[in-house]
Amino acid sequence: MPLDWDKLRVFHAVAEAGSFTHAGDTLNLSQSAVSRQIQALEESLNVPLFHRHARGLILTEQGETLNKTVREVFAKLAMTEALLTESRERAAGRLKVTTTTGFGANWLAPRLERFLKLHPDMTVTLLLDDTELDLAMREADLAIRMHAPRQPDLIQRHIATFGWKVVGSADYLRGAGIPQRVEDLDAHRLIIYGDYHPPVEDINWLAEAGRRPGSPRRAAVEVNSLPAMLRAVRSGLGIAALPDYMGDDLADLVPVLTELNTPKIEAFFVYPEEMRNSKRVAVFRDFLVAELASNGS
Repeated sequence: MPLDWDKLRVFHAVAEAGSFTHAGDTLNLSQSAVSRQIQALEESLNVPLFHRHARGLILTEQGETLNKTVREVFAKLAMTEALLTESRERAAGRLKVTTTTGFGANWLAPRLERFLKLHPDMTVTLLLDDTELDLAMREADLAIRMHAPRQPDLIQRHIATFGWKVVGSADYLRGAGIPQRVEDLDAHRLIIYGDYHPPVEDINWLAEAGRRPGSPRRAAVEVNSLPAMLRAVRSGLGIAALPDYMGDDLADLVPVLTELNTPKIEAFFVYPEEMRNSKRVAVFRDFLVAELASNGS
């Protein structure tokens, strides 16, 4: 018996939502209608797809297998639909962009208004995640990565080189003193990213600067978000190294150790082969390159 597309659509919604009720809200169906569709699908396949618990639904092993395939199929269908309906003259439709929380929140998000003014027939879904979404599985249309892509079979273009700024708040430095040499950081409170899938290579270089290899300074605070590190510095908590793409968001902080030789951050524009001829990808790439050039990156 062939699989029913409507039932698969309902199954996918339930698998992603974790409950009949939430899936029903998404699909504009009643909870009982969703439940009947899932029961009918399980009967046609003769396998259980969910474990029912008081706190919700959990996919069975068979359910996990089916959902992995269904997610990929629906993602490819959505991409194909977008490519088929895309105008040759004007970019139109939704573009799913993923990048790191720091770059996305501090640099990219404030510029989207300009982009959408240039391309009013487009919408943008911005997925900020310091872990890497799988472009081959269509979790996003394109990515802006702060290193060369590790995933094979992706088209990549180097778009910018960024540096770092070591900063503290005026209040903090007034009380703790301004470090004159990198060794002076031993007497200061440091804020570092911590070991949580860092979005940028060598992100905690400041903890090791001027120290023997393998003996980094102990940080006062570790946090897995560059925007949160910025807020912590502003609050007077201590000193941090932050990427200079944060731009104006660093303007109210005091730069220190400005002569320090810092690592570089290499940014790449990355997308799968299927999106090579996408007008949406092309106009977004051109916009990014122009914006980065105008900012001297």
